[in-house]
Amino acid sequence: MNNDSKGRVKKCDGHLNSSFNNEQEEPSSIHTSSGIPVESVYNFSNANTMLPGIYPFTRGIHSSMYRSKLWSFRQYAGFGSAAETNTRLRYLLKEGQTALSIAFDLPTQIGYDSDHPLAVGEVGKVGVSIDSLADMELLFESIPLDKVSTSMTINAPAAILLCMYVAGAEKKGIRARDLSGTIQNDILKEYVARGTYIYPPKPSMRLTTNLITFCTNHLPKFHPISISGYHMREAGATAVQEIAFTFANAKAYIDEALKNGEDIDNVAARLSFFFSVDNEFFEEVAKFRAARRLWAKIIKEDYKASKSSNWKLRFHAQTAGSTLTSTEPENNVTRVSFQALAAVLGGTQSLHTNSKDEALALPSEGSVRTALRTQQIIANEIGVIKTADPLGGSYYIEYLTDEIEARVNEYLTKIAALGGAVEAIETGFIQQEINKAAFKSFKQAEEQKITPVGIGNNQIDKDVSLELHENNPLTEKFQLEQLIQLKQKRDNQLVHVCLANLKKACDNEQANLVPFIMEAVKAYCTVEEISTILRSVFGEYEKGDYLD
Repeated sequence: MNNDSKGRVKKCDGHLNSSFNNEQEEPSSIHTSSGIPVESVYNFSNANTMLPGIYPFTRGIHSSMYRSKLWSFRQYAGFGSAAETNTRLRYLLKEGQTALSIAFDLPTQIGYDSDHPLAVGEVGKVGVSIDSLADMELLFESIPLDKVSTSMTINAPAAILLCMYVAGAEKKGIRARDLSGTIQNDILKEYVARGTYIYPPKPSMRLTTNLITFCTNHLPKFHPISISGYHMREAGATAVQEIAFTFANAKAYIDEALKNGEDIDNVAARLSFFFSVDNEFFEEVAKFRAARRLWAKIIKEDYKASKSSNWKLRFHAQTAGSTLTSTEPENNVTRVSFQALAAVLGGTQSLHTNSKDEALALPSEGSVRTALRTQQIIANEIGVIKTADPLGGSYYIEYLTDEIEARVNEYLTKIAALGGAVEAIETGFIQQEINKAAFKSFKQAEEQKITPVGIGNNQIDKDVSLELHENNPLTEKFQLEQLIQLKQKRDNQLVHVCLANLKKACDNEQANLVPFIMEAVKAYCTVEEISTILRSVFGEYEKGDYLD
C-alpha cells in the first residue's frame, strides 16, 4: 500500500482514471462530510488486476461502481389478485423503487389454475394469482414496461409467464426488444431446496434453454435466467455451498445450451444470478468478491468466452428471510440494514430488503416502505457509495475472499467428478450436503445456547403491536369468477388448435417450445391448460429415495 510520510494512504495515479472511459461519467468531486476528498478506488498497487472493472472483477464489475450508477432498488411484491398487486407495485414506484420484482402464488408456480382442487385455500396467498394473459394485463396496468425493469420469480412455468409478459406489453404497443428484466427460470435448485418443480430434469432443462435461446433472439435486454443460490442458503447451505452449488447449476445450463448449438458469448451474456445476504457480515462481503472472481475465471478460462463484458458476474441480492424473528419484529429492521449494507459493500447490482413483519405475514404497506427506505438511506446518507470496494485491502476481507474461492473450487471439482450438477442432484449429493450443513448449524447453536436477540432470556416481556397485512378473503372467489368468464368469452376453437400445436412440438425434441407457448398465451390459454399439455408429454417429477 502506498503511504505518505504521515502514514496516510496515497491515491492511485492517472493510470486508474483511464479505466472510467467505458462507463458513465462519474461526479468530478466527491468528499466526506468533513471535506476530505474521496478517490474512486483505493489500492495496494497500480496493478490492473487489483482494480474494479478489470478482470477478474474481484473488486466490482464496474470501475466506478456506485459513483456512476446505483444498484436497482427492487422490492419483491405480490399477493391476492392482479389488481391488488398492481396497486402495491404503483405505490412502490411512487415511493422511489426503481425496478419491479413479482411474487406468484403457489398454484401459478406449479402450473395450476385457481379452480384446480389443489389450489383451494392457496389462491393469492404467497404471491399474485395469474391464470391467463388477462391477469397479466391487469397486473401491469398503467405501468410503463418499456421504462421499468421487471423481475419475475417463476421457474417450472417460466416460459408461460414470460410469454404472458411479452404478449401483454405488445398489446400496449411496447415491442419485445424494448423490455428489460429477469425471469428466474432456474429449475435445478427447485429439486434441491424449493420444491416448485413440475417436470423431470431433462425436459425441464429443455424448457430452460429454449427460453434462453428465445430471449437471445427476441428480447436482447432481458435475462432469461436468474440462477439462484438464495433458496439453497435459506434451506441451510453455507456461504461456500451457496456459491458452489449455484455455479455448478450455471455450468449445467451453459453445457446444455452449448450442446444445442448456442454460442458461449451469447449464452454468457444472458445469465444473471441471485444470492442471499445473511448475518455473517464480513463473510457475506467476501462471498460476493470471491464469486465475481470465480465466475470470471470460469467463463473466460474454462468456457473461452471472448467478450470481456461476458466475464462479469451480475447478481441480485436479497436479505435473509430465515434470520427474521416473529418475536420483537422491530429488531428485524436492524438485521436487514446490516445485511443490505453487506450486499452493497459486496457490489450487488440489485437489492431487495425484507420487511420487519415477514416472519408473521406478507409485508404491510408501512413495513415495505421502511424496507425500501433502508436501501435509500444506505445509498444517500452514510457515504459507502463514494468509493468502489471500500473494504478491499482489509486483511480479513482478503483472507476470507481467498478462502471462499478455494473452498468453492473444491466443491466444483467434486461435482464435476460426479458428472455435473444434474447428476449430483439426482444422486442426492447436493441435498445431503445442504442437510448436513443445516444440521451442523443447528447443533452448534443448541450446544452453545445461541439464540437470536429478542428471543429467550433476552426477550422483553412486552407485546409489540403490528398492523399486519391481511389477505382479501374474496380473492379466490373473484379469481374463479374471472376464470369462468374468460373461458366463455375467448375463441375456444383457437385454444384447441394452439394446444394441439404445442403438444406436437413437444414430441419433436429439436423444436423450441417458446413460440408455440406464445401462440397459446395470445389465444388466452391458461397456465394450467398449457402445463397440462407439457405434463402429458414430459410426465411429472417424483422425489428420489435419498430424501426419505
